[in-house]
Amino acid sequence: MNYGFVKVAAAIPKVKIADCVFNIKQIESLTAVAEGKGVQIIVFPELCITGYTCGDLFAQQLLLEESEIALIQVLNNMRQFEIIIILGMPLVVNSQLINAAVVIQKGKIVGVVPKTYLPNYKEFYEQRWFTSATAIEEDKIRFCGQTIPMGRNLLFETANVTFGIEICEDLWAPIPPSSSLALQGAEIIFNLSADNEGISKHKYLCSLISQQSARCIAGYVFSSCGFGESTTDVVFAGNGLIYENGILLAHSERFCLKEQLIINEIDVERLRVERRVNTTFVANKANSPSPFPPRVITTEYVTDKSLKLTRTFDPYPFIPSPYEIDERCKEIFSIQVLGLAQRLTHINFPKAIIGISGGLDSTLALLVCIKTFDKLNLSRKNILGITMPGFGTTNRT
Repeated sequence: MNYGFVKVAAAIPKVKIADCVFNIKQIESLTAVAEGKGVQIIVFPELCITGYTCGDLFAQQLLLEESEIALIQVLNNMRQFEIIIILGMPLVVNSQLINAAVVIQKGKIVGVVPKTYLPNYKEFYEQRWFTSATAIEEDKIRFCGQTIPMGRNLLFETANVTFGIEICEDLWAPIPPSSSLALQGAEIIFNLSADNEGISKHKYLCSLISQQSARCIAGYVFSSCGFGESTTDVVFAGNGLIYENGILLAHSERFCLKEQLIINEIDVERLRVERRVNTTFVANKANSPSPFPPRVITTEYVTDKSLKLTRTFDPYPFIPSPYEIDERCKEIFSIQVLGLAQRLTHINFPKAIIGISGGLDSTLALLVCIKTFDKLNLSRKNILGITMPGFGTTNRT
């Protein structure tokens, strides 16, 4: 049994710009490793088959044909793999080029998700080549000899989890597509990205993913391209991040020259419980009609594999680390002081009578009283301590 855990991976392959043959070999190699480790869903960076920094080469028919041939190779070579693979590549839809995520499993393309928000500011100019999902009317695409569901509203359902997809800049929008996908049932969001580096940008990125994961009460798996992309304009450090409800589970090594595979388990069962308990999430789901009704795509993943957990759990979750214990204790103490201060003010009774046994509980209560009276500028003489020895009281206490 998997007890509600789903093993996921963020892959960061080495790339060669416009060399689809090389890039596919990297993708197949990392996928094979992930399959061997029991990973159920793996995500690769944005436009990983061609490379993100192809520039005007995206307009070349040869590159588009080579990327399709490369994808067909993946389909043929991965037929025996149960793992769900999410790849990024350019696709043509009615003479319009889209920046797409392609979901494949067991040699078949399950669905295609086009990128919604195309950055066209500062160092980005994606609208030079690509068309937004908002301008695409088709909900199917004929590709690699298959007719495939396509749209930004696709939800992918396996036997033990439902997931959605957004691509890079989608996350940075005021209302990301992942918000709607989560309300519609997505428990894990996968993001194919090409996130470049800038001063303090990585810290902001982590904060952004953490907040979105927590707000959606979801898992969030982020894979961004790394070494091998062109550095003509920007540098890509290769960010792989896995979050669960705002908490970082795993991250890649930044500025690494090698390919990387980040693996961890997301507790989907816990997320479902959190969503049921959180009445605001339920109300938001009822009161926020989606701008695009969801379409659920069912995959064939078999869930009876034995799952070996790699993540660790704190055996003492309520006891903070030595680096945080002072701040945590001060916060707990301050909460108690403010609560007592409000109560004393409300009843207008500037005295406190407290029973003291000599144990930790009554000692803490006495300290809270003292700090509260100090905060209210009341005399400590108004605190009356009554010794109340019990069976555990010794001569010392």
